[in-house]
Amino acid sequence: MAKPLEKPTRPDLYEEDFFAWTQEQAAKLRGRAHNDIDWDNLAEEIDSVGRSQKREIRSRLIKLLAHLLKWEHQPERRSMSWQTTIGEMRTHIDGLIEDSPSLAAFPESVIDQAYATARREAAEEMRRDLRTLPDRCPYDVRDSLDYGFMPGRPWSPDDLVLD
Repeated sequence: MAKPLEKPTRPDLYEEDFFAWTQEQAAKLRGRAHNDIDWDNLAEEIDSVGRSQKREIRSRLIKLLAHLLKWEHQPERRSMSWQTTIGEMRTHIDGLIEDSPSLAAFPESVIDQAYATARREAAEEMRRDLRTLPDRCPYDVRDSLDYGFMPGRPWSPDDLVLD
């Protein structure tokens, strides 16, 4: 069993050296040193980890949707890098949900918000008027996350622009 650490000599360690604080708190938890744990900051950090997972899924979903829009609306510019990015975003989202299955419904709950941002980003990247892209997300969450789904006209690898 790990030996509990003594209370920190510097109570401001959380503010001055976050990494050192995390290591100290982990050691105290392992050592069951309940009275020496910085409970308020520890609870805040645990909440923060959950929020960061949601932010990561939302960010990956935005990038995925923007690339799906570009794929569909600029078929003449389809490239291996777009195809790779689409696959990577799906893989990252799948991995986050695999690690935290309780977040499985989260993409559905934020797709409208994510799409609004993705639409703006895609329009800027394509140098198009925002009004040329659908107001509402044209892709179902299941389709968006499906590795076999690519919107727009049919294509083959020979059609892709070389990067």
